[in-house]
Amino acid sequence: MRVLSSRAPVDGRGRYLHWDDLRNRTPPPDLTHHEWWMGLKFARKAIARDLPLSSADGSPFQLSNVDLMQELVHRIDQQASGQILSDSVLPELRSSNRYLFSSLVEEAITSSQLEGASTTRQVAKRLLATGRPPRDRSEQMIVNNFQAMLYAQELATRPLSSIDVLDLHRLVSADALDDPKDAGRLQGPEEPRIAVYWHDQTLLHQPPPAGELEARLAAMCRFANGEETDGFIHPVVRAIIVHFWLAHDHPFVDGNGRTARALFYWSMLHEGYWLTQYLTISRVLRQAPAQYARSFLLTETDSNDLTYFVIYHLQVIEKAISSLHTYLARKTAENRELQALLHGSLHLNHRQLAVVQDALRDSGEDFTVAAQARRHRVSLEAARGDLLGLERLQLFTRRRDGKKFVFRPASDLPARLRSLGAPDQA
Repeated sequence: MRVLSSRAPVDGRGRYLHWDDLRNRTPPPDLTHHEWWMGLKFARKAIARDLPLSSADGSPFQLSNVDLMQELVHRIDQQASGQILSDSVLPELRSSNRYLFSSLVEEAITSSQLEGASTTRQVAKRLLATGRPPRDRSEQMIVNNFQAMLYAQELATRPLSSIDVLDLHRLVSADALDDPKDAGRLQGPEEPRIAVYWHDQTLLHQPPPAGELEARLAAMCRFANGEETDGFIHPVVRAIIVHFWLAHDHPFVDGNGRTARALFYWSMLHEGYWLTQYLTISRVLRQAPAQYARSFLLTETDSNDLTYFVIYHLQVIEKAISSLHTYLARKTAENRELQALLHGSLHLNHRQLAVVQDALRDSGEDFTVAAQARRHRVSLEAARGDLLGLERLQLFTRRRDGKKFVFRPASDLPARLRSLGAPDQA
């Protein structure tokens, strides 16, 4: 019993290793790899708790609340809910529709790209900014994801129901399925069950029978609402488990991954983690899609141990928060530069400053009234006044494109800004 009783659930560096990783590392002195593994498993079994989610054979998924998990959720609590860094730009972030729009656009694009959408980011951003109709399925997926994210924001004020999940899927998959009737409905017992395969057609995951889906979906909603737990589960951990639950049950013909990520987004906002709406989780996942897929496999190949999946996604959230802070630091420097350039000038409002800032970053970008109204969530009249004001200051030029006007920054915009910001000469 020396081997089994003396081991911790993690290795000497605090890592929660799977057998596939552990067998390639040097074990502690006087232990074989198998003895080391048995000691870890014994320690994990002692602290594991059953979850209300079960696999197709009825065995429950389990979670071990190791120190690493507690450290990660503590840092996320500090940065993603009520109190975060005191950088002067963060209060502006929370009240800025422009930041929110940009974040939702980025998440909609990268979540779709994870599922195979091939549209470039530049085209996709213009698609959502202008509101033009999608031209193909990839663009439709991106528009759908954007609408689903907005709907998840609306849902965040109330508990989740099975109908809400079906509505989310309907938004995610609208006009993007071979059969439009598959949008917003669970698979039925009479049809071939959707499974998950690797690129070489190796079966990775066989979801539970379709006849169980309705009951499992209702159980997932109860869990998501905090109604079906034995003891406390941290809200961020619960959100990650909801993500896994929907993906594991795979109740829809297509769009399961996008729906699962939208549910994670809902769960975080529902629990008060307001910074989540500015995070682009899917961008981190897309940087290493094989690791995302592996986080599912590690859980299912080690006795339904969800700890692997939870730790991986806590690390993803932390990376997304770090990326946001890097972005905010850059935006702060840009804002300071712009403010210095416009020192002493009171000609521009905050929306016009945002337009000018974008124009400085991309001098070839066109700006339209409709796009600015959508971006800043203001009326067409207000957006038109902003752009016409920039034209009057000779910072932008205007041309007609069909029935609409297009505004473009002046070729010597920086010099004109310096002139605008210079003190009046006597």
